[in-house]
Amino acid sequence: MSLALLVFVVSFLLGSIPFAVIVSKAFKLDDPRNFGSGNPGATNVLRTGNKKAAALTLLGDMIKGFIPVAFCHWVLVDQYQLSENLIAYSLLGAFLGHIYSIFLKFKGGKGVSTSLGVLLGLHPLLAFIVLFIWIAVAFITGYSSLAAIIAAVCAPAIYALGTGSLFGDFNLTTQICLIIMVLVLLYRHKTNIQKLLNGQESGFKKRQK
Repeated sequence: MSLALLVFVVSFLLGSIPFAVIVSKAFKLDDPRNFGSGNPGATNVLRTGNKKAAALTLLGDMIKGFIPVAFCHWVLVDQYQLSENLIAYSLLGAFLGHIYSIFLKFKGGKGVSTSLGVLLGLHPLLAFIVLFIWIAVAFITGYSSLAAIIAAVCAPAIYALGTGSLFGDFNLTTQICLIIMVLVLLYRHKTNIQKLLNGQESGFKKRQK
């Protein structure tokens, strides 16, 4: 097995860890796949009313994306001078592992938290810029899903524009993997996109009224 394939597989396995299901069982909550959106993610866990469980799910989903990418970035590439493409393979592997979890019969979440984790491992500043966009759009529109979609779409462009001065040398493989990640995330949000277009999406500003 080549190192590139090994990195992808290990990252995929880490990304597959279903923290939403694990945390829900630990807190004796209903399986998040059986209520609400049916999505095993932090937002659906929050629908139980248990904010601590939702926060732990969010943290777990971020960490499982961060660890493999950070290891490839700061150990394999920075210390051992291996190919920067390994970073790209790890970020895509971890993200796809969350989307198509091997522990959930290749079903999973929508990838928002894990994508933030992999961006944090790729470059913390990139992650913080994307997070700022998410917060700003969510605050202005009241739609978490729309904020996630816009922030995700911006990520590859921000990476491309910031390479050199902010994020180091441009890596084409990383850019391609970021674009694939965004396309998959958009596909996983296709129901939300349709609801947004039809004016049927549930926003937190609506729930507060």
